[in-house]
Amino acid sequence: MAQAGTEIRTVGIIGAGQMGNGIAHVSALAGYDVVLTDVSAAALEKGAATMEANMRRQVAREIITVEAMTAALKRVRASTDMKSQAGSDLVIEAATEKREIKEQIFRSICEVVPAHTFLATNTSSISITRLASVTDRPERFIGLHFMNPVPLMKLVEVIRGLNTDQETFETAITFAKRIGKTTTNAEDYPAFIVNRILMPMINEAVYTLYEGVGNVESIDTAMRLGANHPMGPLQLADFIGLDTCLSIMQVLHDGLADTKYRPCPLLVKFVEAGWLGKKSGRGFYDYSGDHPVPTR
Repeated sequence: MAQAGTEIRTVGIIGAGQMGNGIAHVSALAGYDVVLTDVSAAALEKGAATMEANMRRQVAREIITVEAMTAALKRVRASTDMKSQAGSDLVIEAATEKREIKEQIFRSICEVVPAHTFLATNTSSISITRLASVTDRPERFIGLHFMNPVPLMKLVEVIRGLNTDQETFETAITFAKRIGKTTTNAEDYPAFIVNRILMPMINEAVYTLYEGVGNVESIDTAMRLGANHPMGPLQLADFIGLDTCLSIMQVLHDGLADTKYRPCPLLVKFVEAGWLGKKSGRGFYDYSGDHPVPTR
């Protein structure tokens, strides 16, 4: 086992989707070497293209320099082989929000990384203790819940599992600060802080639509102008992904056994239809044209 104060030099990220490429983006800009792994070569290519496009946007806004962008992109190495993570000091899992998939990833990671490597999950709702239990190092396991989009959002929720030790917790806080994030500590209960509050509000907005209280446009306008939210709840749900919203509501409903967390049947129906929001081109809005158009 490594001594206290293990320094993080190389950050491994599993999953090159929205969250994974965002975490790679901020880690590389902060000076870390990054190994980005995904089972799909196409996802890695898309992730790399997204990262470069987002950094170019930051250059255009004078948030970073061209030199910083060039150096950061050179620090990122992509691979479809989990063995590429063998030199990582911290590995962050950012795969789809399904417990079985995450557990399988962590079993695979433990076969290739050295004993000193810290493990983290970007789960937005699943028990940290439960995910840690499938690894060979639950004391070096922690939740790092980034907000989407990662390069813009300042918060990281830090969640300790039952076995997480103090060194792991302090290392996670140090890492988050170095990549320019503010941390908030949450206990290991279903959906933590942000989604425990946010998702029931989104679910209630879907119920409001389902019951005919208002249409998509009126609900989103009401919350933007009436509650001063920067984005309406249905638009936000589309941005997050309706499948992710449903998964989190199911975790809340199963974990807390309270009927107030019952997912709205309309949300279930949209996910069954493959209407997952912006990423699939259709959700509460249709994204096929120049501007999003409400579907209801």
